[in-house]
Amino acid sequence: MIVLNGGSSSGKSGIARCLQAVLPDPWLTLGVDTLVEAMPASMRASDAGIEFAPDGEVVVGSGFRTLETAWIEGVVTMARTGAGVIVDEVFLGGAESQQRWQKALGGIRVLWVGVRCESAVAVAREIARGDRIPGMAAAQADLVHQGVTYDVEVDTTRSESMECARIIAAHIG
Repeated sequence: MIVLNGGSSSGKSGIARCLQAVLPDPWLTLGVDTLVEAMPASMRASDAGIEFAPDGEVVVGSGFRTLETAWIEGVVTMARTGAGVIVDEVFLGGAESQQRWQKALGGIRVLWVGVRCESAVAVAREIARGDRIPGMAAAQADLVHQGVTYDVEVDTTRSESMECARIIAAHIG
C-alpha cells in the first residue's frame, strides 16, 4: 500500500495516476474524495458529517469518523487480500490521522509519502481547478503534515507528477 498525504491541490491525484502507469503491477487508487462523494448529501453539510467552511476550513463530525473508520477498514481489506492500493489522503488531523490508518493496517507494508507543495502554488492550482472552496489549499498546505512521519517526501511545487511518481516507485520493492 502507498499512502499519499498532502493538502488540497498539492498534486496527489496526478501522482497516483502516474504511479499506476509506472508500477509494474496494477494498483487501485482510492482517495478521501471517493469517501466524501459516497456519503449521502445530507452528511456533506451537517455537524455529524463533513462541512466545508467558506474560508476553506474542513470540519468533520462523529458520523463522518464512523464512516471513515469503515472505509479505512475496507481499503485495508483490499490490500490485505492482495490488491495494490494507492490512497490519496488529506490528514486534517496530522499525526492523529496517520495513527487511525496505522491502527487498521496491522502488519501490512505501507509506503508513507508526504506530498508537499508551496502554498502559493497550491492556491493557484485551486483557482485554476475551480472545483474547490477557495482557501482550502492554503489552509491545508502545512497543517496536514504536522507530526506525520514519512518514508519519502516529494514536492510538486517545481516537479511534475511523473517525476514524483518515479521517485516514489523507486521505494517500492
